[in-house]
Amino acid sequence: MAKLFINSKLSALEKEAEENLKPIFDKVEEVCKINSKKVLQAFINNRITYETFQEINGYGFFDSGRDKIEALFAEVFGCEDALVRPQIMSGTNAIWITLSGLLHHGDTMISICGAPYDPLQNMVGTIGNSPHSFKNNGINYEQIELIDSDFDYDAIEKRIKQGGVKLAHIQRSRGYARREGINIEKIEKVCKLIKSIDPNVIIFADNCYGEFVETKEPTEVGVDVIAGSLMHNLGGGVATSGGYIAGKAELLEQIADRFTAPGIAKELGANYNQHNKFLRGLYLAPQTVCQAVKTAIFTSYVLEKLGYKGISPRYDAYRTDIVQTFDLETQENLEKFCQGIQEASPIDSFVTPVPSEFPGYPHEEIMAAGTFTNGSTIELTCDAPVVPPYTIYMQGSLTYEYGKLAISHALSLLEDNPA
Repeated sequence: MAKLFINSKLSALEKEAEENLKPIFDKVEEVCKINSKKVLQAFINNRITYETFQEINGYGFFDSGRDKIEALFAEVFGCEDALVRPQIMSGTNAIWITLSGLLHHGDTMISICGAPYDPLQNMVGTIGNSPHSFKNNGINYEQIELIDSDFDYDAIEKRIKQGGVKLAHIQRSRGYARREGINIEKIEKVCKLIKSIDPNVIIFADNCYGEFVETKEPTEVGVDVIAGSLMHNLGGGVATSGGYIAGKAELLEQIADRFTAPGIAKELGANYNQHNKFLRGLYLAPQTVCQAVKTAIFTSYVLEKLGYKGISPRYDAYRTDIVQTFDLETQENLEKFCQGIQEASPIDSFVTPVPSEFPGYPHEEIMAAGTFTNGSTIELTCDAPVVPPYTIYMQGSLTYEYGKLAISHALSLLEDNPA
């Protein structure tokens, strides 16, 4: 049985970080305050009552609670409509439902953030050979690379002017790419550019890991539709399943037809007693995201002081998602850090993470995730492809205090037993 261990160097760094990070933490907490007000006002405006929690089973016809939840999410995102359902299994599933509902044979989609994360590459058909991929169903795919973690505005302008683009895809977070997340200011700028040339182009944003990190969401600055998982930020560590899609009503109708069946759209689908969890999770989400961001900032600060490489974002950088990355340089260090995070987790602390195959990814992966909800990444987790330079992708933490304990424990193990 592992015992939490924090060496003297990490203990000193914790105290130093608390003092030096206070001005940065104050800004993060101000974002939390703004987003909390937005969420609370939406609850009030939508007249959420105890009866909203009532379970409707079977087909789920006439579920007023479900309808209120979707109206509430739409208001929080500053858009017209939303689809919020436990049947949406993951962020990838939400994106698949969205894109396959909007794209048809002969259409062209362009990714303006370079290659999307690995499972989406299977979806579009740049890797794998699924009969359901866009490539195998006559949907054209193109991509425009980023320049220094920003859009290539000239290339985007040139391509949109050529015509024939049905949908432009933005991935807000980094996936396993060695780049920064795309902030709301950049998203707004590229939306204005695209719409000024061709207002009929649908702009879609994968919003995973970005919700409530800034004071605005993509749908408030020109994006037509977004999608994400409730086991990331918006679930607040409370939702145990589900995902969301939000945006323009005419697009949500098409997407909902894909989700259920043509002509049925949003009228079908019981939420199976998830209303309370969805609502409570959203209510807590601004504060939970705040804790995750503070944990990431603390981690970045301590890593920099210890001399680690590949740290992104830096502790004092502007953030648009909850993801923190850094290089561990050897497989032994990678495994040891993941094992340290697992040891300091409330669930399955005795389990030893090891590299293994993971659905949708081309390399072996290692993951530490001692979470109350299986796979929840608003809880403290880390994962990595087992390839040089052995970059860790860390996110989440329900509280800053628990996050700080886990990070200090894992780094203490590395510092006292370097590979």
